[in-house]
Amino acid sequence: MTMHVDPRSLNGTTMLTGFKLLKPAEITTAHLKMALMGFQGSGKTHTATSIAIGLVELMREMRLPDGSKPVAFLDSGEKGVDWVTPRFEKAGIELFTHKSRAFSDLITIIQEAEGGASVLLIDSLTHFWTELCDTYCRRKAEEYRRATYRLQFQDWAYLKGQWRRFTDLFVNSSVHVILAGRAGYEYDMVADEETEKKQLEKTGIKMKAEGEMGYEPDLLVLMERRLNMQTKRDEHIAHVIKDRSTLLDGQEMADPDFKFFLPHVKCLKLGGKTMGADTSRTSAAMIPAEAPRDRRAMERQIMVDEINDLLLRHDAAGTSAAAQKKRSELMTSHFGTASKTAIEEKVAFFDLRAGYESLHQELEKKPSKFVNVPITEKVELTVDLKDGIPDAIMDKLPATNADPFHIPEELRRTDAHKAATDPDWVEQFVS
Repeated sequence: MTMHVDPRSLNGTTMLTGFKLLKPAEITTAHLKMALMGFQGSGKTHTATSIAIGLVELMREMRLPDGSKPVAFLDSGEKGVDWVTPRFEKAGIELFTHKSRAFSDLITIIQEAEGGASVLLIDSLTHFWTELCDTYCRRKAEEYRRATYRLQFQDWAYLKGQWRRFTDLFVNSSVHVILAGRAGYEYDMVADEETEKKQLEKTGIKMKAEGEMGYEPDLLVLMERRLNMQTKRDEHIAHVIKDRSTLLDGQEMADPDFKFFLPHVKCLKLGGKTMGADTSRTSAAMIPAEAPRDRRAMERQIMVDEINDLLLRHDAAGTSAAAQKKRSELMTSHFGTASKTAIEEKVAFFDLRAGYESLHQELEKKPSKFVNVPITEKVELTVDLKDGIPDAIMDKLPATNADPFHIPEELRRTDAHKAATDPDWVEQFVS
């Protein structure tokens, strides 16, 4: 692509022409996207409330329209909103709340808050992920008429797809969102230095929600309850796990207030509209109506099933000694191995297909449904394999087309090594 640089500028920024999607960079993050995680009693709800109140007071000082809007609190049932309501009343901030653990309500509340709230508090996010998974399992259990249902590998694609609806709203919505979630341990298999045996050990802490939730917030904080040995008092320590501004990254503070997080907030374009990724753009135009896919695994399984069915119909798939002997002989003759595992997994598909055809014609005495010509029948050549051979050699070859690669003894070269030293050996040969 040719890029043309226009020396003229607009607002001090050089204008670039020739781009379709690219445009001059600007700060488009205008709203706080924050998450706090921790174990019980670590101060998640209290700290989230302090940040929400401080943020509203800052917007009021800046005379921003959002400063006059109420705060929304989505309470998942831990009754945290009941204990922080007096703090909002004291600060003169109107508070609206809804108590639910339904994942569908989480989506709706974010959409409502974007239009009429200054800040949205969600406590605890863990309950909404659990509810989504539990509801899915109950529906599956009803579908299969079972008492319970355990999530399978293929179920995660659907669940993660539904959860992505929330994360897209969380990242791109034009409302300040502060999440609180329970913490959980990460485990991994670690080898013991003495015994060299692997054992399960705690290797870290993460939020109890969908596994990749930690990537979404711009500011991620781990809250921890710790006893101060000097004062003999418990402190609520905030460990900044991630800060995209890098101003607070790795720092910690005991009983933090809004001022501790203010450096990150100052990096936001307060009063603007958050412009995240354009989720409406897709690659649909690149994908054909019937997208190609690898069907080899399915075709291989079909061929294995056809082989087993053929053996079963000819008494070569039973457990008797005679049936096992017959099967072994047939497999070795047509596939080169009697191993069931090798035939199902290792034999090349071309050889598997050819072996099935020869096996079918031996047992059924006719071609299979995949072909209509017996493999024992001679197929006439449709291509002249002698095309391109010099006439001097053609005159000495047999007239029949049965074996075009047969070379008579009188035409065989015994001095081919001369080709490297005698440049005229080809002309001498054909003459």
